[in-house]
Amino acid sequence: MSLHVLVLAAGASTRLGQPKQSVKLGGRPVLHGVVSAAVSLAGHAVTVVLGAHAAELSRLLAHSPASVIVNRHWEEGLASSIRHGIGALPSAADAVLILLGDQVAVTADDLKRLAAAWKEQDGVIAAATYDQHVGVPAIFPRLFFNELGDLRGDQGARRVIERNNFRLVRVPMPNAAIDLDTPEDLAALTLRFNKTEEHKLQ
Repeated sequence: MSLHVLVLAAGASTRLGQPKQSVKLGGRPVLHGVVSAAVSLAGHAVTVVLGAHAAELSRLLAHSPASVIVNRHWEEGLASSIRHGIGALPSAADAVLILLGDQVAVTADDLKRLAAAWKEQDGVIAAATYDQHVGVPAIFPRLFFNELGDLRGDQGARRVIERNNFRLVRVPMPNAAIDLDTPEDLAALTLRFNKTEEHKLQ
């Protein structure tokens, strides 16, 4: 079965005060790390949806096998990027994994566990669970593409997950709870990634 990954990274990062996608954690830009995890799972079958700061951010992915598309209507909210990404999927895609561009702690192994859960049962959504929530990263089979394409405003893919919880496989993923929105988040993540790098050097 053919799985394609959509990395949603079109937001303006207004709460952070700078493009979160280009902030460096662990020595590399946030977007580069997230896309690298996606590429580890799906190779060239990765599409990054940019919007605000698209010219700057596309340069960060110049040497990535991922494709880049630009959502000109990113200000509408998350749903517009989902629709744009779904519309750009190849016809051969049997399912799509939706991942946010600021889910900086999600690893390639996390995504591989999600994909394994999706492959075990036909026609189900495989979604991450964290902090007593269910959400993205999540894998949606093709039969849910139209529903994703009908989202509007700032509705994310969680809306589709909640409506179809009877066709859902939950995959525990604490790393998915960690994202980057505020200067306080950045300070905590910088400390976390620095500790990880120090541990690697020991």
